[in-house]
Amino acid sequence: MGDTAAAQLGRLGVHTWGDLLRHYPRRYEDYSKLVSISDVQLGAVTIAGTIEKIAARRSFRRKLTVTEAIINDGTGTVKAVWFNQPHLPKSLPEGTDVVLSGKLEFKDNNLSLSSPLWEKAERSGTNTGRILPIYPETEGLTSRQLRGYISYVLPLVSGVDVEDLLPQTIGVSHNLVSYFEALKGIHAPETSDQLEQAEHRLAFEELFLLQAASLLIKQDIQTEVAPRISFNQALAKTFVENLPFTLTDGQRAASWQILQDIDNTHPMNRLLEGDVGSGKTVVAAMAACMATTQGFQVALMVPTEILARQHATSLAKLLKPLGVDVALLVASEPKTERKVTEERLSKGSPMLVIGTQALLTGSVKLPKLGLVIVDEQHRFGVGQRQILKQKAGSLPHLLSMTATPIPRSLMLTIYGDLDISILKELPAGRKKIITKVVKASDRPSVYEHIDAQIGDGRQVYIVCPLIDPNDLTGAKSVKAETDRLQKTVFSHRRLAALHGKLKADEKQQIMDQFLAGKIDVLVSTTVIEVGVDIPNASIMLIEGAERFGLAALHQLRGRVGRGQHQAYCYLAPASDGATSVQRLQAMERTTDGFRLAQIDLDLRGPGQIYGLRQHGTLDLRFAGLNDTELIATTRAAANSFVLDKTAMLQYPHTMQQIHALKAVTSLD
Repeated sequence: MGDTAAAQLGRLGVHTWGDLLRHYPRRYEDYSKLVSISDVQLGAVTIAGTIEKIAARRSFRRKLTVTEAIINDGTGTVKAVWFNQPHLPKSLPEGTDVVLSGKLEFKDNNLSLSSPLWEKAERSGTNTGRILPIYPETEGLTSRQLRGYISYVLPLVSGVDVEDLLPQTIGVSHNLVSYFEALKGIHAPETSDQLEQAEHRLAFEELFLLQAASLLIKQDIQTEVAPRISFNQALAKTFVENLPFTLTDGQRAASWQILQDIDNTHPMNRLLEGDVGSGKTVVAAMAACMATTQGFQVALMVPTEILARQHATSLAKLLKPLGVDVALLVASEPKTERKVTEERLSKGSPMLVIGTQALLTGSVKLPKLGLVIVDEQHRFGVGQRQILKQKAGSLPHLLSMTATPIPRSLMLTIYGDLDISILKELPAGRKKIITKVVKASDRPSVYEHIDAQIGDGRQVYIVCPLIDPNDLTGAKSVKAETDRLQKTVFSHRRLAALHGKLKADEKQQIMDQFLAGKIDVLVSTTVIEVGVDIPNASIMLIEGAERFGLAALHQLRGRVGRGQHQAYCYLAPASDGATSVQRLQAMERTTDGFRLAQIDLDLRGPGQIYGLRQHGTLDLRFAGLNDTELIATTRAAANSFVLDKTAMLQYPHTMQQIHALKAVTSLD
């Protein structure tokens, strides 16, 4: 293999033969059934015959070379067409016996194979006449070449040469093929049954390792000692009585679970999951109140400064009457104010401090840290826990919160180390958001409705996929759309643009003006997706809506409907294509985030929905997270394995992979 091929493989992360064998196909084409030309039907076919005629010609209209061949198998003839392969007449001269696999199409009143894969009959079996793996590719390196490399390597290795990460006893007890057999079934399946067995084996391994890592994290946490935050019934009662609203049953149940957890010397590790607007913050506030009034410090970490400031304002209003000191610690705060807050924290002053990940930096001392609340982050990993332990001297209780509804199957798999509380009810009085997918012809009436809403005193979000114009994608951008609308449709209204390239103080100033009612239309990217709470905003228009997953659209939709007024959400796809509109219509049918999350999981896969691949914990190639039976089976197997100390010592390679999964469970 030359340097060029090595560089190409390197771009795919392939540096060793082991990497090559773990470079799994992304899909398959089934060309395994050889048919006579007289029996062919449209679609994927494999035929064997003799090249009767072949010639290449230059197409000046399309500026490419077209090679056409007539293949005869004795029962009939069919035409094959290739583009930009002028060498083929030399490679396949007339009289050559060949096997061709490809898609049979009906074009220009003729049956033809368009760009079929081919092999000479005596060498067939690598690229034709089989279930054909299609691999992730890179520039200059095709699936055909990858199949060639793998077909060379695979016979050279044996079951002894490849590390089987699944303990043998588990594989045998669940009737699974070995890893080596799975590799052969994945790369060179002879039958669909063999491919299915291979995929099942690799799916089992993925889920087993991931869940074993989660269970070990849970074990590790239970060996730590956390500060006990005693349950104060009188304080809890006063807190609830001072609220300007009545808690839902879900909020009461979740609060009770959390207060019981922190009244313990084992660190709490709980996920509070609630749909948009379900009231997670008030549940967290009760726990924070319980901790600070007993002399502990509480850190609330959020992803953006906008959200940190918003929480600081709302929680100070809620908690200061109960004697809770609420502080804000973000990068854009004046240095003098930041210094005062850091000095008070370093002295152990009990307070609720709200900030971004800057709270984890070396200059911030938290010697009395009893509780950490992480808002809108999916994972809080081993590394972060150790930083907090160093700051506080012991591991604090941890409450993670997310408004992203997660299907239960996904929860059990990727959050196996967490206890889970779910808020499904919305506070009383919330009106259902009216959602509509709009076509290009609907746009004038949508703008009229928006203008009427502004005339009634309401405010509007318009969300665009891009910040700057991009002619290649044609998607609308915040900058161009703000300029266009200000000059045309809404020239008589007050518009502002909000996006991630603005400085923190600029973003905060715009949000303050929007909250104060000084801006009518806020044209924004998804920077407003998380946590922004403007009760007077009653209408949202999402441009290029088909570019977002349903879960993301649901999060965006949750920015309106937070006040007493009827709210509306318009979804405007870039085109009126049936596929785009059909998927978006699910948003019209339901406001149940859990139902939408399940649909999104089915359509897009977990990594795309939840952004979890970036955290290194969810790189599932074969496991289907709707397969609840397999999830339950692998969880039981993982639980048995981590409880068996002897088994863990017997399989060091397995433990190495499990510990690697533990280590990358982080926010980075």
